[in-house]
Amino acid sequence: MPRAASRTRHLVPDLLAPGLDLVFCGTAPSPASFKARAYYANPGNAFWATLHAVGLTPERFTPQRYPELLEWGIGLTDLNKTEYGSDHELSAHAMDARSLHAKVAKYRPAAIAFTSKHAASLALGIKAPAYGRQAGLLEGAVVFVLASPSGRARSFWTIAPWRAAAAFVMERRLARERAA
Repeated sequence: MPRAASRTRHLVPDLLAPGLDLVFCGTAPSPASFKARAYYANPGNAFWATLHAVGLTPERFTPQRYPELLEWGIGLTDLNKTEYGSDHELSAHAMDARSLHAKVAKYRPAAIAFTSKHAASLALGIKAPAYGRQAGLLEGAVVFVLASPSGRARSFWTIAPWRAAAAFVMERRLARERAA
């Protein structure tokens, strides 16, 4: 059974701003993330180590430092903002793809990266998306499907799609530097 909190505020607030290079989207906070009120807070989750390994952050951030990602042109959100738990515990009706589409339309990030095939499938309406950059756009944003950084999904892990998303961001950063 999914664990829910107040429906009036998000369990972990969105980290969004206009014109970001990349927004990561998961399904919902884990129990550890809910408790910490920080994204990807489970010690077995490779999210923060991977961001640093692919060059998106200058050092390995702790989950509590997630608001600093805005300084690097990166945002965070989830499909389910009212429940926490493993994907199989979450309510289908709480997966709010419509809200995600509205956020992407409002904030206009250059790209969105789903941190699992499950999240991408729910948001895009694609039964089995492939890892990597997708052919279509989401409200004008380039779409990446990444291997889940969750420790529970380690057998499916590949860093290659994460590197592709990072390369996209690096190209944007270089273009801005050249234009300045």
